[in-house]
Amino acid sequence: MAKSVPVRCPACSREHSFTPPTFPCACGAPLTVPILAGPVARLDHRTWEDSWVAVRCHSCGRRDHWPQPELGCPCGTVVRLPVAEAPEETGSRLATTGGAGAAGATGAHPAPSSAVLRPAFHPVTIRTGRDVVTAAAQYLKWLGFTSMRRVEDRAPSGVDLRGPGIVAQVDPTTRPTGVRDVECLWLHGLSEAAVSVFFSLAGYARVARSRADELYLPLFVMDLTGTPQPVNDPADDLIRMGPPEV
Repeated sequence: MAKSVPVRCPACSREHSFTPPTFPCACGAPLTVPILAGPVARLDHRTWEDSWVAVRCHSCGRRDHWPQPELGCPCGTVVRLPVAEAPEETGSRLATTGGAGAAGATGAHPAPSSAVLRPAFHPVTIRTGRDVVTAAAQYLKWLGFTSMRRVEDRAPSGVDLRGPGIVAQVDPTTRPTGVRDVECLWLHGLSEAAVSVFFSLAGYARVARSRADELYLPLFVMDLTGTPQPVNDPADDLIRMGPPEV
């Protein structure tokens, strides 16, 4: 478990104990956002770009964007904590390191196996929540799913994208996706005899990943370049084999 750090509210001087958030990297290792010692910044206005920080996984070296740590004080003040962000890779190092970290930093995607031949995937840069859905739709088309369409009224089902033989959900929030969302999407896919695919910006809770493995539901995480990365075996198989009819 991550070690708590003291945080003092700049408005009322009340001291809090803050535990840095831990997220699941695409490689499966836990990634704790590294909090720096020092003064915190009062958050008066939030933008999409400022809500994310770049952190590198110590296990696989992948550099990804994760939710910016924030703390709300009972006085009503919200503060943003300083983070030791990972610098962007230089071109020379990218050429020599390769691997998942290089793919995440450059927007490239590992080439599929010989089972399915595809051109290079061109990601859609994410600036808004709507861009996340667009990026997921583009990726599914790249995988071979045709006629993908956005579900404008997603409230009844939670499904964001639909196509022949596929339903997909996209979680653009800064919280890890929970098990209930995974199970609900699986049930929708089951009722429609369709493949269910989940995309998340902040990753998945551990129990959600375990449940997805049991249900054989592909899970992907996205960075702000709009490049999905597989986080379980069903997702790897989907990349390798494409849609069932391929």
